[in-house]
Amino acid sequence: MTDVLAQRSFRGLADLDAIESVHDELDGLWEDAPFVQDVDQMTFATAVIESASNIVQHAQPAKALRPVELGVEISVQPTLLQARVSAFHAKPPFGPMTPGTPGDDSESGRGLALIHALVTTVTFERQDGTNTWVLTRTSQD
Repeated sequence: MTDVLAQRSFRGLADLDAIESVHDELDGLWEDAPFVQDVDQMTFATAVIESASNIVQHAQPAKALRPVELGVEISVQPTLLQARVSAFHAKPPFGPMTPGTPGDDSESGRGLALIHALVTTVTFERQDGTNTWVLTRTSQD
């Protein structure tokens, strides 16, 4: 098993304040892992923030009395950056889970296209009312 060299997490209501908190966690992560190259930091952070922003903007609560919560778990391994970006207490995502393309008339899926362009892999999991996007980026040496 590969060692985790640095990690950060956040969980709270899926609102605009949450995005600022995720930014703060990423800033702290890079302080803990200054060896991660700037290009990897920038591209990975952009993908994480885009994923979190998509949850804040689009996730719908599964039940009216329980708001959606945003959860972000980020880890740094020697050659891998990974984030689990989750929407807790949310309905399954609506629409296609495939990236849109710049030629599409609709904006649907453009955030997914950006995320896919910035990281090595994107996977989606749904379990117990939680939607989770797992983002990985193999670091450049």
